[in-house]
Amino acid sequence: MRWSPQAVPWGQTARFAAVGAVNTVTFYACYLPLHRVLPYFAAYTAGFLVSLVGSFFLNTHFTYRTRPTWRKFLLFPLTQVTNYLAQSAGLVVLVSWCGMNSAVAPLLAALLALPVTYLVSRRILLPDRREAATSDGHRPDDAGPQAAPPPPARSDEPA
Repeated sequence: MRWSPQAVPWGQTARFAAVGAVNTVTFYACYLPLHRVLPYFAAYTAGFLVSLVGSFFLNTHFTYRTRPTWRKFLLFPLTQVTNYLAQSAGLVVLVSWCGMNSAVAPLLAALLALPVTYLVSRRILLPDRREAATSDGHRPDDAGPQAAPPPPARSDEPA
């Protein structure tokens, strides 16, 4: 399957970006006060965990318009490990190697990890195509229910 601009769910991508902005504000509102009393990495981790819970609920309801479940809630943090590692590596590189201010570096690290975060959360929060097709009779890429096969011809009818 070739990529085309029509294949990108632009509305979903815009909602994801809006949720990301809210999550960034939430994270930063936790990070800055904690950074005054904790080392930057401990403050970063605490802020990340708080914003992770908010991210789950905002993304399920608003971005992907799907029902939150315990299974998704438990899987969501596991998939965010990739995001956490990407942001953490970016944070350490920006602060320790590049000498960037530790109050600003988390914002740039989050921006750089954004594509990974989108793909991973989309994979976890949207229903599997097979699961969605069997649970409601619709395939996710169809506009309506799957067409039923025509009934078999009766033996007393002409063919």
